[in-house]
Amino acid sequence: MAEPARRLDVLDTGPRFTAADVETLNARFAGAPTLAILRAVLREGLAGDIAAVSSFGAESAVLLHLIATIDRSVPVLFLDTGKHFPETLAYRDEIMQRLGMTNLVNLAPQPQALAARDETGLRWSYDPDGCCDLRKVQPLAAALMHFDASFTGRKGFQSATRAGLQTFELDQTDAQGRLKINPLVTWSSDQIRAYFAATGLPAHPLVAQGYPSIGCSPCTSKVAPGEDPRSGRWKGWDKTECGIHVDGAASDLPPGYDPAF
Repeated sequence: MAEPARRLDVLDTGPRFTAADVETLNARFAGAPTLAILRAVLREGLAGDIAAVSSFGAESAVLLHLIATIDRSVPVLFLDTGKHFPETLAYRDEIMQRLGMTNLVNLAPQPQALAARDETGLRWSYDPDGCCDLRKVQPLAAALMHFDASFTGRKGFQSATRAGLQTFELDQTDAQGRLKINPLVTWSSDQIRAYFAATGLPAHPLVAQGYPSIGCSPCTSKVAPGEDPRSGRWKGWDKTECGIHVDGAASDLPPGYDPAF
């Protein structure tokens, strides 16, 4: 008697999530409290394997604190560009310890890439987009290949480019179909300040010195009262985002690129 034909294994290479999924999620959680969204994502596994991407900047502690109240083991991805303020690195360590979060992942650019594209370490001064691509976009893209979704701390009030953000969006930096989740997208600056006060979270030490938005030290300037909080980033350049939230930014990831964990 002939053996039954063996069923062929099929590898699913489709995107993890689709635009329809995003629409459904935004409808389901419209008006929902931030903690309710986080609980659904983290406890129900709504988004699969997820990491939080954090700059440990001026407002980062709020989202991390909220996540830590639910699951302290969530991976926290930090882009260790080699250009951060020393205060940011110290603040990163302080916040992780204070919140009891146990899974900090420092992502660094590959040494070979630095040697080939930024041997002097001065690329930021003449090609900030290229510097961000090398030190931020590519390391994060490689790391996110291991996840189905990511949390970001972006908020609508931060800049004109972020004003129309939704809580759930499709990560368009590549074709993997990951979710990008912005739990604080509707929060105001007053709500952020109130949360810091209510929880006793320490502020980034540079905030008091006039830095409401903090990135790498060469490309971050002080902001005058009343100015856009992100106006101190890449001052003098036609640039408002580092690239990790720009559509298609990671589509040309080099073959064999391996993140430095």
